[in-house]
Amino acid sequence: MTDHQSDIFADALQRLESAAVHAAVDPETITRLRQPEQVIQVAVPVRMDDGSLKVFSGYRVRYNSTRGPTKGGLRYHPQVDMGEVKALAFWMTFKCAVVGIPYGGGKGGVSVNPKELSRMELERLSRSFIARIAPFIGPDTDIPAPDVYTNATIMGWMADEYAKIAGKQQPGVITGKPLALGGSLGRDDATGRGAYYCIKQLERLKRWDPSRIRVAVQGWGNAGQHVARLLHADGYRIVAASDSRGGIYKPEGFDVPSLIHFKNETRQLKGVYCKGSVCELIDHQPVTNEELLELDVDLLLPSAVENVITEENAARIKAPFIVELANGPVTSAGDAILQQQGKLVVPDILANAGGVTVSYFEWVQNRAGLSWELEEVHSRLQTIMTREFGAIYQLMEEIGTDMRTAAYTHALRRLGDAIQASGTMGWFTDSE
Repeated sequence: MTDHQSDIFADALQRLESAAVHAAVDPETITRLRQPEQVIQVAVPVRMDDGSLKVFSGYRVRYNSTRGPTKGGLRYHPQVDMGEVKALAFWMTFKCAVVGIPYGGGKGGVSVNPKELSRMELERLSRSFIARIAPFIGPDTDIPAPDVYTNATIMGWMADEYAKIAGKQQPGVITGKPLALGGSLGRDDATGRGAYYCIKQLERLKRWDPSRIRVAVQGWGNAGQHVARLLHADGYRIVAASDSRGGIYKPEGFDVPSLIHFKNETRQLKGVYCKGSVCELIDHQPVTNEELLELDVDLLLPSAVENVITEENAARIKAPFIVELANGPVTSAGDAILQQQGKLVVPDILANAGGVTVSYFEWVQNRAGLSWELEEVHSRLQTIMTREFGAIYQLMEEIGTDMRTAAYTHALRRLGDAIQASGTMGWFTDSE
């Protein structure tokens, strides 16, 4: 394992040790959660459009299945490696426990730059990958979903490939599918909407006037766009946004629907105002992703990739409130500095749990042969996110710690109950 691989996983495990201090769970719970149940690395051969053959490295980790089948996304990114996938599967284990859904944690991905592939190559990659991991997944075993640079179309290809291998339709094996192939209404904006419901709770607790709250969004993908859209509609000022190429900043705030329209039409993020399909550039300041994090704003939403706030830059973060839509955007060393400065961080395992929650809804609908209305999906999601945010915020105040440690403690207690219910040393050595 490379230094990068071991470091990111070791960093994830530090969260476990911090929560163990407060959770009062059986020691065997911690022992079990220090390593994944199953780790798979596969070679993914793809015939390219020019006739050549390329072989990509693919990964799938099932971290812990005590509370149910493992669940987690599949990402396509050049930096995917085993350490990252193990860390993400670890986080998924806690994320599912945080929101109380009957899943364990899993994660997977392929080390590839999908922007360099044609659409036909992307389909062949997706089908080849699912063929390699098919023996390890299933609606009662391990259920993949979309993640970074994967989407509903890719999930549809994967579900179709799995059905061919299984010899029957198994819609519950993959979530995040297109609606016409068994997907759920409300899945498209679920991650951003879940974070939005958390922010609305902060608004209530802190008595915010939305029009006075300046928001910076790092990452203009699915999650970042949707949370920005919902907040903008409520009157929040979205003053900065960025994608992988860089960012834009305007202290007066942007018209978010215009930014979303232009990005989705041109694949470029620019400061624009659109009327219908006609977009005009407006005055704005270009910023780097690094500069965006350090802007003088009230609410920072890191919504891209992990490890963007570190020991090196954490002291320069000005935003008093940070809501993590990305997985692991703050390192443990960076986190310690943010806590020393009195920042309130709503952690990823709560803030971005809307995605896996609505994936769970999709799985339930697939298995029962149902299709819920959009209002029902939104209502169920709001109930869960509001309930768990409240429980974690209250626990944070009770144990006098930060919100991340409270969230891990909350999840660890649920995991501990499940592990202890299957029998630990105390049960087996009790002579009574």
